[in-house]
Amino acid sequence: MSDSLFDVPGEPAPPAAGPVGASVPLAVRMRPANLDEVVGQDHLLKPNSPLRRLIEGSGAASVILYGPPGTGKTTLASMISQATGRRFEALSALAAGVKEVRAVIDIARQAAMRGEQTVLFIDEVHRFSKTQQDALLAAVENRVVLLVAATTENPSFSVVAPLLSRSLILQLQPLTPADVATVLRRAISDERGLGGKVEVTDDAVDQLVQLSAGDARRALTALEVASETVSESGETVTVEVIEQSLDKAALRYDRDGDQHYDVVSAFIKSVRGSDVDAALHYLARMLVAGEDPRFVARRLMILASEDIGMADPTALPIAVAAAQTVQLIGMPEAQLTLAHATVHLATAPKSNAVTTALGAAMADIRAGKAGLVPAHLRDGHYSGAQKLGNAVGYKYAHDHPGGVASQQYPPDELVGVDYYRPTNHGTEREITTRLEKLRAIIRRRR
Repeated sequence: MSDSLFDVPGEPAPPAAGPVGASVPLAVRMRPANLDEVVGQDHLLKPNSPLRRLIEGSGAASVILYGPPGTGKTTLASMISQATGRRFEALSALAAGVKEVRAVIDIARQAAMRGEQTVLFIDEVHRFSKTQQDALLAAVENRVVLLVAATTENPSFSVVAPLLSRSLILQLQPLTPADVATVLRRAISDERGLGGKVEVTDDAVDQLVQLSAGDARRALTALEVASETVSESGETVTVEVIEQSLDKAALRYDRDGDQHYDVVSAFIKSVRGSDVDAALHYLARMLVAGEDPRFVARRLMILASEDIGMADPTALPIAVAAAQTVQLIGMPEAQLTLAHATVHLATAPKSNAVTTALGAAMADIRAGKAGLVPAHLRDGHYSGAQKLGNAVGYKYAHDHPGGVASQQYPPDELVGVDYYRPTNHGTEREITTRLEKLRAIIRRRR
């Protein structure tokens, strides 16, 4: 089963089936038969657009259709394959190897000699290895095949650069709630779907739209399950029926793909931005989808130093404790600890002063500002050190008032340079006052 509105194109059309209890899935029966039935993706289907020209049979460029599940990638690929005068070949990245790719290209080359253009559809192209993708290059460049590839992952990360440069990248957008509602109501009334034989309340439609997260296939599958629940009793599909027939909404989240990185990015940015509620939302999405809790814990530890630092010195110990708890007790119990750490870090005062200070110091090092260590700070524990002047004149801090001695610590080139500039947030407000006094004593600015 593909991730869009219907099966791999080129297969025979499914047999007619009754509206309820049919052997062919509802999502397959309701696949769009023409462009007029396609819902959403208006930005790609404008008159004279590259995709519309391909579907109408006049375009010649290979395309990579990139977008979330259930947005119509395979629907559009099928329509391209049905254009007049084209033959169709399909490969699944899960089953095909380099041998199969080359065999299809050989057949396409023979067809081209007879004047037939071949559309090669590859589902889940991001799962093709580099070698498999490289095997397509010459055929795509010479237009032996018109490649139509579908992927849920950003092709910039998963498709080799030479293949990207030879193809149009068309990004499909998630269906809007109105789009999904249109798909559902068509399925309820259309003879290919439920044929009006099952009543569905407006609230139930709204619930299905919400559960779909922009995925038409998921919405239709949920509708089918709910309709089967009431088909024999003659009851109406209500919100309660949907809740009883579906355990939970499966989140659209690929642990190895784009959604993984997008959700994690949103999680970290929400914690950094002190929006605790958004942070908990994204944490919940990751946990429900089965994300590795150790990964979440590691990101929190990084954030504790990068975005909070000395504004709340307890942030890092909290994050480390959460990571240790995840390791020691595992899931599901550790999810509470991750929530604990998330709330603490999201509500903590923020400062990137530590990050900025280290960055500035490293920039100076790279710029060549790494002079000699002052003689009095050098190691004096070996024979002959004093003759070289090492450790001579060093002032032991604990022998001086307040445990602070006036002496030069940095190389000559960096005397008086301030890397750490604390903010007025949280604990750093107190550090600012103390730091001014420390620098005045050390640098003899009394």
